[in-house]
Amino acid sequence: MQRKDCSLKQGFYSFMLLLTGLLSYSGVSCAENVDRAAQNALHMLDYISVDYPEFIRNGQVLNPQEYQEQLEFAQAVVDIIENLPTQPQKNTLIKQSQGLLVAIQSKVQGEKVAVAAHHLHTNLVNIYHLKIAPQSPPDLTIAKTLYQTHCGSCHGTEGYGNGLAAQNLDPKPSNFHDENRQTQRSIYSLFNTLTLGVPGTGMPSFQQSLNDEQRWALAFFVSAFPTTTEELASGKALWQQGTGKKFFTNLQALTSQAPKEIKTQYGEDAYQVFTYLRSDPAQLVNGRSPLQLSRQRLEQSLEAYQQGHHSQAQQLAVEAYLEGFELIESSLDTVDSPLRLRIEQEMMAYRQLIRQKIPIAMLKSQQVQLQSLLDQAQNRLENTQLSATAIAFSALTIIVREGLEAVLVVGTLISVLVRTGRRDGLVYVHLGWIAALGLGVLTWFIATYFIAISGASREITEGVAALVAVIILLYVGFWLHGKTYADSWQRFITKQVQGALNKRTLRALAVLSFLAVYREVFETILFYEALLAQAGTSEQMAVFKGFGAGAGILAILSGAIFYSSIRLPLKLFFGVTSATMALLAVIMTGKGIGALQEAGWIPLNPIAFPAIPTLGIYPSWQGLTLQALILILITAGFLYQHYISRQSSVKNP
Repeated sequence: MQRKDCSLKQGFYSFMLLLTGLLSYSGVSCAENVDRAAQNALHMLDYISVDYPEFIRNGQVLNPQEYQEQLEFAQAVVDIIENLPTQPQKNTLIKQSQGLLVAIQSKVQGEKVAVAAHHLHTNLVNIYHLKIAPQSPPDLTIAKTLYQTHCGSCHGTEGYGNGLAAQNLDPKPSNFHDENRQTQRSIYSLFNTLTLGVPGTGMPSFQQSLNDEQRWALAFFVSAFPTTTEELASGKALWQQGTGKKFFTNLQALTSQAPKEIKTQYGEDAYQVFTYLRSDPAQLVNGRSPLQLSRQRLEQSLEAYQQGHHSQAQQLAVEAYLEGFELIESSLDTVDSPLRLRIEQEMMAYRQLIRQKIPIAMLKSQQVQLQSLLDQAQNRLENTQLSATAIAFSALTIIVREGLEAVLVVGTLISVLVRTGRRDGLVYVHLGWIAALGLGVLTWFIATYFIAISGASREITEGVAALVAVIILLYVGFWLHGKTYADSWQRFITKQVQGALNKRTLRALAVLSFLAVYREVFETILFYEALLAQAGTSEQMAVFKGFGAGAGILAILSGAIFYSSIRLPLKLFFGVTSATMALLAVIMTGKGIGALQEAGWIPLNPIAFPAIPTLGIYPSWQGLTLQALILILITAGFLYQHYISRQSSVKNP
């Protein structure tokens, strides 16, 4: 972070050449070594872009020692890039690095060299997919303490470079309020300095003493020293109005660009927004709408595909749907159902094209079309003022749609236990669904405040839970259907059923009750979060009214299942109940396969067939084939039980 004497710089340059040689000898086959070498190249490019203009003016060298350092750094960058693994665009990087070296040798104007160094920096990051941003917003509440502990003694408590230890240092520590230098340093550049240190100065490497999250927090904190209260207030107001959201879509957009570059490229308002976001980077995540996230993931997916990373492109495409668009489907369905259906189909088609590894031009065409459709969805949601009635209806639809299967399963299980005189088993069923509600809410709380649970993880959980539930449904359904043929119902009730409902069966009912409810709880909460955000503070009460009405409908349905079942003749009751279990098994099979397909766990090959989500029917041959097999298994099982019953009747008339 400071200027150094020539001998020490030459030592640093020698170290870089040694590192480059070692990497070259090993073929740079280790990803960690590649990243370390490239990060060192970025570190030197940052110094060239900041320091070179200070020592070369109008072709004249103002400081020969510093100029020599620039030459050495530029040569080291050339050497490192030449020894990096082969990439389609590596030759472009080599030419750019050689051009930068020639420009410095020719004493080209400082601004032009700084621009060339920046372009090379950007291309190196993009071509080798270097991480230049934290995975999540850093915790700036710890940054002030970290600064006072590790930096304050040299840089001063306020960052002016006047700490108690500064008087013994040569060169002096950096003044973080020096506008000329600070506006040319990106947050990533500061992070890199904290990681690698500056040989020949009092600036050590903190790579061993501080973890990545702590160094990122410090980098953000240090970058914000020059920010004034007025800039923060102005930036916050502009961000809340939507200014800068197309520029600052993720943390990398915030960390990779220097303040001066942002002001030059995007204007004063964007710069004000930047000053606010670097002081509160969590706003990049908290303020991002599901549709914004979808657009961003689609852009990243296309970029990954273009660079040959097909599996990464597929994963990003999955996230575009599960972590973005899916959360606003209910809201969009209320104002434009055909558009919602088309976007869902086009997203599925986009993922399918990635699997087929089609030419990039075709995939880009599909991505552009999708982005246009997402823009249409954004306009429909923003320009259509949803009435309180429409919002309430959306809220009602969510709870009824997501809770219907759970009510059918739990209601049927309760009816079975009551009709067979095993009310003592009700506690197992009730414990199952109550535990599912509690664990679902806990999962949401942990995912919101502690760890990130991806949309794919949600779908995998839902899919696996559904398929496990299918196994238990088949087990219970076959058991119930077998009792349809009992000769003496009274004897059956008093002996067979009570004997058959052992602890193992009761535990199976508890597990089924749990799975039927838990698989929907977490996702349902996310749907309501998105609906509340769209409703705004003025219409949030409508969301709660709709939820209450939907819960009431489910309660009425549950009561209807129970009271109608106890009035059915026992034989008919067992027949209807076993058929219900069989139908639920087919439905959950389709939904389980569909969830795993959305998560990218199993392939999806669409076929020309109508989608009927209520019945778990989705137009893919994988889902329909497995549903058909389950249906055949159920039919064969029921027919076999009927055959065994008839044979028994013949032998024991």
